Amino acid sequence: MRDHDTPPHRPGHRLTTKETAELLGVKPETVYAYVSRGLLSSRREPGGRASTFEAKEVEALARRNRREAAGSPGSGGDLSVRTRITLIEQDRYFYRGVDAVELAARHPYEEVAEWLWTGRMSPGAAFSAPETTVAVARRAVDALSEHASPADRLRVAAIAAAAEDPLRFDLSEEAVLSTARILIPTLVAALPPAAYERKDDGPLAHRLWTRLTGRPADEGSLRVLDTALALLADHDLAASTLAVRVAASARAHAYAAVSAGLGVLEGPLHGAASGLAHRMLLDVLDQGTAVPVIAAELRAGRRVPGLGHRLYAGEDPRARVLFGLLEHLPRAESALLAARDIVATTARHAPLHANVDLALAVFTASSGMPATAGETIFAVARTAGWIAHALEEYGERPLRMRPSGHYVGPRPPQPLPE
Repeated sequence: MRDHDTPPHRPGHRLTTKETAELLGVKPETVYAYVSRGLLSSRREPGGRASTFEAKEVEALARRNRREAAGSPGSGGDLSVRTRITLIEQDRYFYRGVDAVELAARHPYEEVAEWLWTGRMSPGAAFSAPETTVAVARRAVDALSEHASPADRLRVAAIAAAAEDPLRFDLSEEAVLSTARILIPTLVAALPPAAYERKDDGPLAHRLWTRLTGRPADEGSLRVLDTALALLADHDLAASTLAVRVAASARAHAYAAVSAGLGVLEGPLHGAASGLAHRMLLDVLDQGTAVPVIAAELRAGRRVPGLGHRLYAGEDPRARVLFGLLEHLPRAESALLAARDIVATTARHAPLHANVDLALAVFTASSGMPATAGETIFAVARTAGWIAHALEEYGERPLRMRPSGHYVGPRPPQPLPE
């Protein structure tokens, strides 16, 4: 397959110095430097004074230069993707230029999701799914083993919903937005209820509550849950979001792109991290002090969950907001004290701030939720961001998310194995 950035040339076509310089993105004198270093060969046409260059050789050098630039010092070898969705800088983050913390404080999750997708605020936005789609997703999820993880259930629900949608391959913005508004409530509705009665109407946070705990909902707790959903809706190119963009680059439909994100989210260094923090928090509550628990984590060579974040030198703004709301919940007091004990104890070893995983752990542990509840909240919330990134990627050149492998194996030809 020809590189999309390289114009085609006729076999044996020769390029002038000017054409060669333009194709390589360098000055003409640099072209001659390439010749002197043996990276390019040149020749003079009969009767001509200027040098010419073989097009195929120039194209190969251009591709090589691009590969090396992608991994050059200063880039860190990181993949850089232009995006208008989320900016993270100076211990703050912004959704389409607006402070994400302020958005989450003033708008419910559904409205924040619409803002991420369209850049327009939609007061009173509500998501609903057809009963037939929900029924299909529930049957698929109910068939899973009782040991299935939240990510397992959500992936199966997404696949079942996709199979029910004959228009899923329509990647127009209008169609993808329609899919998103159906898929998110379907994911929630397909989860087995933790309460005696499942709630399938009203704000999404209210519906999700009945899937996470059997305790009755109160206004303060629902506000924490809804705010957490909005805060977690997107966070730039996290690992799961990158997987979504790769899928969208290959023109996978929105259900498949979300399924790709759910697969990556299940990793213990990503969406499942709050579950590790939840279990650690329960150990601290059980023992009455964080000292032996932290000591055991460090002795085992494990990173203490719920602390630090590579994108924030200071405090994770999402954790700060959630801790502030949790302080108004009387039943969260003991879990909050345990979390502060964890931070203070670990500070003797490394001065790290609490991150959103520890804040989620305080919320889930104090609300009678299982350790996996934080992962469920994370996945449902992040689906909004995944859809936003899929929409953005559908507007880009197909298959652009295709890095080149740097082969380091034995040079061919090798003898056939015996």
